[in-house]
Amino acid sequence: MHDILSNATFFGVMVSILSYELGLFIKKKTQSPICNPLLISIIVTIGVLLLLHIDYKSYNAGAQYLSYLLTPATVCLAIPLYEQLSLLVRNVKAILIGIIAGVLASIGSVFGLCLLFGLGHEYYVTLLPKSITTAIGMGVSEELGGIVTITVSVIIITGVIGNIIAETVCKLFRITDPVAKGIAIGSASHAIGTARALEMGEVEGAMSSLAIAVAGLITVAASSIFANLI
Repeated sequence: MHDILSNATFFGVMVSILSYELGLFIKKKTQSPICNPLLISIIVTIGVLLLLHIDYKSYNAGAQYLSYLLTPATVCLAIPLYEQLSLLVRNVKAILIGIIAGVLASIGSVFGLCLLFGLGHEYYVTLLPKSITTAIGMGVSEELGGIVTITVSVIIITGVIGNIIAETVCKLFRITDPVAKGIAIGSASHAIGTARALEMGEVEGAMSSLAIAVAGLITVAASSIFANLI
C-alpha cells in the first residue's frame, strides 16, 4: 500500500484537496476564525504523510500540479479591484501611503525582533519578506542570501495568522473603513489574508488584492536597502 500511494501520480493532489475540504467543513460548522481551512489542511496533510510514512518528495510529485493554479488564481484577484476602480482613484494617495506604512512596519518589526533575539544576517534576510506573496518572497530571500525554505514557512504562517486575527484586530482598533481594512490585511498577510478580506466585503477584497502587488514591489526595493542593517 505504501508503494502504491507513494508512486500514485495524483496522491498529493488528492490529499491536499480532501484536507482543505475537511478544513472548510470544520470552519463552516464551528464558525470560528481559529479553524482556518488552510491551517487545518496543513495539519491533516502532515498527519497523513506521517501515518503512511510517505516522504515529502513523493507527496510533492503529485501536489506540485496544484502550484500551476497559483498564477491564474492570483490574476483573478484583479477582478474585484477592477470593479472598485473608481474608489481606488478617489483614494489613491491614502492607499499608497497605507501600503508603504505597512511594508515599513513589517520590515521594522523584523529588524527590531532580530536585534532583540540576537539573530544574524542570514536569518534576518530570511524573515524580511514574511508579509509578501510566496512567489516574490522566495526570490527576495534567495537573492539576499536567506534560507528559502524557512522563508516559505514564515510567509505561510504570517498569512494564516493574518487570516485568523484580521477581523478581530480591526474591531479591537476600531478600524471601520473598508479601504483601510483591505490595505492593512493585504499589506500584512498577502494572499491568505486577502481570502479573509474577500469574505469581509468586496471593497476590502479589492484593496487587499491591490496591496499584495504593490507591497510586493515595494518590499523588493526596500529589502535591498534594509538588508545590510544587520
